[in-house]
Amino acid sequence: MQTPEAMPRAGDGVSRTETKSTPAAGADPRAGVVRALAGLASDIKAMQAEFQTKLKAQEARLSMLDRKTMISTGMAAGRPVLSGAAEPAAPHQKAFAAYLRSGDDDALRGLALEGKALSSAVAAEGGYLVDPQTADTVKSVMRGMASLRAVAQVVSVEATSYDVLVDHSDIGSGWASETAALTETDTPQIDRISIPLHELSALPKASQRLLDDAAFDIEGWLAARIAEKFARAEAASFLTGDGIDKPKGVLAHPQVANGAWTWGSVGYVATGADGAFAATDPADALVDLVYALGARYRANASFVMNSKTAGTVRKLKDADGRFLWSDGLAAGEPARLLGYPVLISEDMPDIATGAAAVLFGDFEAGYTIAERPDIRILRDPYSAKPHVLFYASKRVGGDVSDFAAIKILKFAAA
Repeated sequence: MQTPEAMPRAGDGVSRTETKSTPAAGADPRAGVVRALAGLASDIKAMQAEFQTKLKAQEARLSMLDRKTMISTGMAAGRPVLSGAAEPAAPHQKAFAAYLRSGDDDALRGLALEGKALSSAVAAEGGYLVDPQTADTVKSVMRGMASLRAVAQVVSVEATSYDVLVDHSDIGSGWASETAALTETDTPQIDRISIPLHELSALPKASQRLLDDAAFDIEGWLAARIAEKFARAEAASFLTGDGIDKPKGVLAHPQVANGAWTWGSVGYVATGADGAFAATDPADALVDLVYALGARYRANASFVMNSKTAGTVRKLKDADGRFLWSDGLAAGEPARLLGYPVLISEDMPDIATGAAAVLFGDFEAGYTIAERPDIRILRDPYSAKPHVLFYASKRVGGDVSDFAAIKILKFAAA
């Protein structure tokens, strides 16, 4: 007798016989289950092996693409970036780089800048503000240069000049009795010192072929060149500038003997010998210089001299044979002379007859540097073909703001 599964079905056209296997008599049904599970485990292992192979191939492809990207963008050379906070593909960076390489300013004109950003759009004269990363690099290098900027007061202004109000006279007073009439006393006088801002400029250049090289770090090169030029010009003008189209330096003001000092001039102490320290007790001149400065300035005072003068002063000893000079105890700490820090500025004059080779004072109170925080870049591809000129400018000014806060050691007999 046929079971329903083995009977022919109408409409098939052929007769099919289906049989269902049944376990042999006495066979263990668990053996089939074990064989099925073993087959499933084998399939899973094969699938895992295939997946691992594909994953390794994908990782190798991604590594190859990363290497190609680093080579094409110049990252493989380990170029320093100006700011870790800025993304390499930031719109303002791409637009600025395109302007420097080819002069194409379309991207800069169409760039939407946030109001809080340090960069700006097109200036009326055709210049462009440097992007914040480049400007920050220039400032950091300038702070690292040895000049009065390291110890003076630095202020940022948005005008053409900066005025300092100084009260250098004293108010009158007197003792009064119970019944005596009071007399009028002196009223303090206020002076205003105006510090105009002057334009500091640099004009580096590069060939167009070099600018077209994608691996060339344009921003790093431009920042280094501008920083070197600006720092050297500033350091010299803060000390010896005549105030004509540049800041007025400390040494450009009239110098008078400290005993006859009046406001508007810088007092000096003589060493007692022309072009040298006195033969007997040479260290006395430095002690006299320190105490020629008022007590309220000495707490924040420092020495300023160049390397040649420092080499001479370093050899001086007191009456007990101890050196007046002491090196800093920690890394980065300045050397000290008579307990006061020493700033080495190569723009100070050498020791010579009548030379003002050493300054001592509270320069934060005595000298003020005023500057605008923005730097302008103007690209000129025509004047020096096949080179491209980059005209960078910054406005800065400086002058003595408190004549009582700075004293000079003059190498003269009197």
